[in-house]
Amino acid sequence: MTSRRSFLHAVALTGAATAITPNSLWAATRPAKDKLGVALVGLGYYSTDLLAPALQKTKNCYLAGIVTGTPEKAEKWKKQYNIPDKNIYTYQTFDQIANNPDIDVVYVVLPPSMHEEYVVRAAKAGKHVWCEKPMAITVKECQNMIDACSKNKVSLAIGYRLQHEPNTQEWRKGLRDGKIGKIQMVTCSAGYNDNRTTHWKQKKEMGGGVMYDMGVYVVQGARLAVGEEPIAVTAQQFTARPEIYKNGLDETTLAQLIFPGGARAAIQTSFGMNMNYLDVVGNKGTLRMEPYSAYNGQKGYWSNGGKIEHPYEVPSQQAMQMDDDAAAIMSKKPMMVPGEEGLRDIKVVEAIYQAARSGKEVKIS
Repeated sequence: MTSRRSFLHAVALTGAATAITPNSLWAATRPAKDKLGVALVGLGYYSTDLLAPALQKTKNCYLAGIVTGTPEKAEKWKKQYNIPDKNIYTYQTFDQIANNPDIDVVYVVLPPSMHEEYVVRAAKAGKHVWCEKPMAITVKECQNMIDACSKNKVSLAIGYRLQHEPNTQEWRKGLRDGKIGKIQMVTCSAGYNDNRTTHWKQKKEMGGGVMYDMGVYVVQGARLAVGEEPIAVTAQQFTARPEIYKNGLDETTLAQLIFPGGARAAIQTSFGMNMNYLDVVGNKGTLRMEPYSAYNGQKGYWSNGGKIEHPYEVPSQQAMQMDDDAAAIMSKKPMMVPGEEGLRDIKVVEAIYQAARSGKEVKIS
């Protein structure tokens, strides 16, 4: 699996060197549509089990095309979703997507090490871009992605489904409205037992490690709850299974964030234990969300009265996310979760890795 992916990536890099000229004029003058056509790049679990089914429920967008390096997958998806041959691409032919008016949005669902390349290439092709989290491996890569989309006059959104989710929106509004007063302490945990050995999440060169995956959720929880950006961090990382998490790859990460207004946050994330909650302490009460980031819905309660529980069916989190982003594109409004939001998280993630390596507090500019 890895060797095939590595081969495809090498071929794709060769193709990128001969990529077509950016078509900013098309991006700026494309005709209005009732629904936007979405092409999924990478047909792994998330695309197969969540995004493609969600696109059957969306009202503002639909599954128009795919990009895959596996002919068997291409044939299966073609039959299952009635995708025309002209809307099916390989990594070698990806840049030709610029000439296809059926496809308005490219959704990058690849290992994190490949995000920058395919977001930039999609932007140069004049397509709006949605990118799965983590946005990229480094802040520099994130900025390159933002700049490419800005230069080519296309939108960029990061796939943070929770920010589109009604329970998350309710607790965020409650905190902003001062329901529990001034935020003093946040504790956020997200993890599960991952026993795989060959997935990209267990490969450092592909963007593996828990902090880049589940860790983004806990960074988000702390940042969104406090409503500020952290200014310093300390961190610890370890693994209980060095035969799986090798070469310093983190299986579990603990970090402590300091915010400018005086609030503190303790975040935990792991591929070796199950945990999923958000606790927020204010000077007038508390908030408890558990589960905090589950696919099948969040729920919680305020200590001073009131539950948070909007039920819905899987995979409507992804459907809500894609409908919101498609509506924003069609109405020419800002993305709910733009590239800048993804960059802010990666800035914290980079600082956490630095703090864990050094054993010292790291300032975040």
